[in-house]
Amino acid sequence: MKSIISKLNKAFESRVKLGIMSVLVVNDYVDFNTLKELIQTSDGNLASHLRILENGGLIKVTKQFVGRKPKTTYKATSLGKKLFKQHINALEELIKKK
Repeated sequence: MKSIISKLNKAFESRVKLGIMSVLVVNDYVDFNTLKELIQTSDGNLASHLRILENGGLIKVTKQFVGRKPKTTYKATSLGKKLFKQHINALEELIKKK
């Protein structure tokens, strides 16, 4: 039988990635500034974590212009939601373990 700790997904180990995915799985999409405010991290730190999640197929990035301003939004992919749910379930299992 697999140990509980082996069920945790390394993609969500950092506080920032965990925060990003927590926000994205409960919202249809979120813009960069909202994520930055909620997670309370720097532009560069947030951008690098978002890029890693995007490269892993866990989030989808949409860039567009609203008026003359660029707007970037992020959305959890179905794969990202599935893997994040498995990660959260493993955390809950670990917490409940006696």
